[in-house]
Amino acid sequence: MTKSNFTRRGVMKTGAVAGAGLATPTIFTSAVWAQGFTNEPTGDTVTLGFNVPQSGPYADEGADELRAFQLAVEHLNGEGDGGMMQTFSSKELDGTGILGKRVEFVTGDTQTKSDAARASARSMIEKDGAIMVSGGSSSGVAVAVQALCQEAGVIFMAGLTHANDTTGKDKKANGFRHFFNSYMSGAALAPILAAQYGTDRNAYYLTADYNWGYTTEQAVRESTEAAGWNTVNTVLTPLTQTDFSSYIAPVLQSDADVLVLVHYGGNMVNSLTNAVQFGLRERQANGKNFEIVVPLYSELMARGAGENIGGILGSQNWDWKLENELGAKYSGTNAFVQSFGTKYGFPPSQAAHTCYVQTLLYADAVQRAGSFNPCAVDEALSGFEFDGLGNGPTLYRADDHQCFKDVVVVRGKENPENEFDLVEIVEVTPTEQVTYAPDHPQFAGGSLGACNPGA
Repeated sequence: MTKSNFTRRGVMKTGAVAGAGLATPTIFTSAVWAQGFTNEPTGDTVTLGFNVPQSGPYADEGADELRAFQLAVEHLNGEGDGGMMQTFSSKELDGTGILGKRVEFVTGDTQTKSDAARASARSMIEKDGAIMVSGGSSSGVAVAVQALCQEAGVIFMAGLTHANDTTGKDKKANGFRHFFNSYMSGAALAPILAAQYGTDRNAYYLTADYNWGYTTEQAVRESTEAAGWNTVNTVLTPLTQTDFSSYIAPVLQSDADVLVLVHYGGNMVNSLTNAVQFGLRERQANGKNFEIVVPLYSELMARGAGENIGGILGSQNWDWKLENELGAKYSGTNAFVQSFGTKYGFPPSQAAHTCYVQTLLYADAVQRAGSFNPCAVDEALSGFEFDGLGNGPTLYRADDHQCFKDVVVVRGKENPENEFDLVEIVEVTPTEQVTYAPDHPQFAGGSLGACNPGA
């Protein structure tokens, strides 16, 4: 594989909105993938499209994703300390871009709306020549953009998307998800919820009214009911909702002693704040202390929720303290935290982590395949085992393009020492406990299909 020595900085195009040896080398020759494909790079640069929520309820996550994307491009182009390129079990990436081509990027605003995200991604592909699209902090957006990328013949490296659908009924051969999913949250959380709160509990769900909310509610509900919990009620709430008072009030009139907030980003901050204002944290019900659970949350959300997050259990894909607290199994974490913190002045979120990792995984797959052809990337990533990217040993399963790795169960700190250390790690659930068969009922329907190289 011939590599040139481009080390120039990746730049945003004009007009854009702003370990262990587990890697299994996949050897291709470029001649195998010599046929044309969508946006085949012909010059000395290659363009990636980073489509993130720069407005809307998930804008905080989007801002951190964009920071991580920019850092990944710098590292790919040979700037900075290289971050997790130094700890990644695959050693194909060396700071000379991707296949010797300097990496450039364009960005867009998904607005946390599927139509806006598709329009933004289409513009990146058709006008800017993006050969890979990544980003997003909503599963509705991820499913919509993934389908577009499949049609257009480019690779979609999903950002923050947690709904089962992304690698379930709506999976596509051109799409790949590093982030964990709803089923994994339920499987990891249920034993801990039962151990800490008991098996005789009545749960009331407030659920975001879109695919992520539906599958996360189902996953947590089925897992906790199997542990003995009873579901009192499930209520859908609009993604655009900002005041949840009218939804919290009926909880007080129910037989519930647990409120499960299937909300994310600004929605979770607002609903949790309303729940605390209604006195749920001090409430007694059925002879028990009333509890609140947030199945998926991040340090960014904890920061927004402030002291209200104290003591609340949830799950994460990754945490910036993993390597320091749990050792070398999670190597790569400290390297990324150091790079990100040096550049931006604070530790990265799980949204930043998954987007940075996805960028490196795409670039590495191209390097190993010796081609930007999406079908070559598909073959290089499907079934790929790797380590050193912060989550421990990880598999990109060929059946559905879902990553399998340990899941982090966390709790909001009651007395945080600073504004960035708001979450404590309760337990890391091993991969085998959150692994499921490709035909599991929660993932029923849909077909991965064949890769589409486009033109």
